[in-house]
Amino acid sequence: MAAELAAAGDWLAVPGVVCLWIAVLIRAPAALRSPEQRGLWLAVATAAAALTLNLPAVVTYAMSREPSYAHTVGLVRNLIGVLSAGAVLYFVAAATRGRRLQLASWAGTVLWFAVLITLDSTAPEHGTHTIPPAGGPVPSLAYWLVLISAHLIANTVCVFVCWRYGRRSESRALALGLRLFGLGTALAWAFWFAYLLKALFGSTWALPALPLLMNLHGLLRAAAILVPTVFALRRTLADAATAWRLWPLWRDLVQAVPYVVLTEPRTGRLLELLWPPVPRNLLVYRKVIETRDAILILGEYVTPGVPELARGHVAGTGVPEQRRTAAALACVLKEARRTKLAGLPGQPPRGPGLDLPAVMRASAEDGDLEDEARFLVDVAQAYASPTAAAFAPATRTA
Repeated sequence: MAAELAAAGDWLAVPGVVCLWIAVLIRAPAALRSPEQRGLWLAVATAAAALTLNLPAVVTYAMSREPSYAHTVGLVRNLIGVLSAGAVLYFVAAATRGRRLQLASWAGTVLWFAVLITLDSTAPEHGTHTIPPAGGPVPSLAYWLVLISAHLIANTVCVFVCWRYGRRSESRALALGLRLFGLGTALAWAFWFAYLLKALFGSTWALPALPLLMNLHGLLRAAAILVPTVFALRRTLADAATAWRLWPLWRDLVQAVPYVVLTEPRTGRLLELLWPPVPRNLLVYRKVIETRDAILILGEYVTPGVPELARGHVAGTGVPEQRRTAAALACVLKEARRTKLAGLPGQPPRGPGLDLPAVMRASAEDGDLEDEARFLVDVAQAYASPTAAAFAPATRTA
């Protein structure tokens, strides 16, 4: 069992490091723009660097060189790990808006650096830094206790804060990111606690599992900082799907009332999606607003009695009740568009039957944009259906 755990940990080393660096590179632009994200990003970036220097191939190569080379690689790896612990504390301080904790995190990092370098330089001549399965720690027990204390303190505080704020957050993305980061940090805490037991008491029962713990910690931290990217990508794909579905209805309506369009539209559906005439995050917003405005204007071209005919037509075709309002509006819009394009005059809405433009106005004032977009997608689907195509009331004459 121990051999299998060690092999699994070693196998996961390279994928874990690759995922960490990919996450670091993807999130770098956002982290550099946002002070709130820099501590988290730096914690993951330094963890990626430390894990890179801890890869089995890197360790084997360092050990094959002269002792001074192996010593330098080991010392740099440990110092980067301390920098990662300090960045974790800084992230916690930024999340809790603790100015004193931010200062303490950097002061503690500098102090840990100074103590580790002093203990390393005053120790007898040695190679790489390690706690071997048999024998004493290299370069010294004091060196390893200082190193382990840095990680345990930072990770303990981080797990507590991630758990606390992850439960309280109303943002799904933030809550998920904190939980993933907290879980990864908890695995790192277990890793260093096992090293503490080995350094103090010679306990070796957990050593085979340590590579797996550390590499899983890397994967979870990579996933944590990628949560905003995944949620943003999900939103972008959802907006693209909404814009794609709205496009046929929007195109037909703005052909009848082109002055509702803010910017010159593209010549095709795919081109509009790949090269939108407005910022991509506003594409669905503009489509909804322009479609709504077109519906309100076309309301003046609806012949009295047509809405009632549309509702009766839809009810007689077996459309599910929850979709009948959208289907009836699609029928009315087809007729109003025909009237407008035929050059017939508009007229103010009359009678209780024409309430759909009023519904659109109410949605614009009090409704949720996502709910309105979903409703218009239903209208667009009904607009292209045989039910709407078959609706043909008596044509109004001028």
